[in-house]
Amino acid sequence: MTDTRGPQPQYEGYATGPLPGEREPAGPSGPYHPPQAYQAPGDGSDGGRQRPGPGGGTLGGQQATRKPRTGARTTPRTRKARLRVAKADPWSVMKVSFLLSIALGICTVVAAAVLWMVMDAMGVFSTVGGTISEATGSNESNGFDLQSFLSLPRVLIFTSVIAVIDVVLATALATLGAFIYNLSAGFVGGVELTLAEDE
Repeated sequence: MTDTRGPQPQYEGYATGPLPGEREPAGPSGPYHPPQAYQAPGDGSDGGRQRPGPGGGTLGGQQATRKPRTGARTTPRTRKARLRVAKADPWSVMKVSFLLSIALGICTVVAAAVLWMVMDAMGVFSTVGGTISEATGSNESNGFDLQSFLSLPRVLIFTSVIAVIDVVLATALATLGAFIYNLSAGFVGGVELTLAEDE
């Protein structure tokens, strides 16, 4: 309902203060604020409230320094994983072993050539060859000529033949070993590996 009487006159016999039994207001009236559970020194932000944060700090104001617990681990934990090689692919094993055996054969040929040059520069072939020719020589022949037999082309050809045989044998044996491993892994489960994360 709307009061249509307008402003009522003030009578001198009545006081304008509170009625008997009522308390006087403490100050100017303002918006009502309900009591809060967490009071904080008001800085005007978030309605003068502070929310409790983790570790005893607060989110609204200055965050407190979190102290480490007694007996807590300070060293990082290394993660480990235990894996099992269940099957080796024979085709991939053959390709890898073929390339590795070719690299090993090239290294063998180069090492044989370098070793021959070093021994020839040191005079090993001439000294040993002279001794062998004197021991095997006679009146009709001069004996066995070691220098002509162990010439550099002959040594390289002999080493290349050995390298080719090594490539064929290593590739075949590695592939056969992959088949044998797959058969044995079907019975015993394969080789177990423990992998650790790098710190």
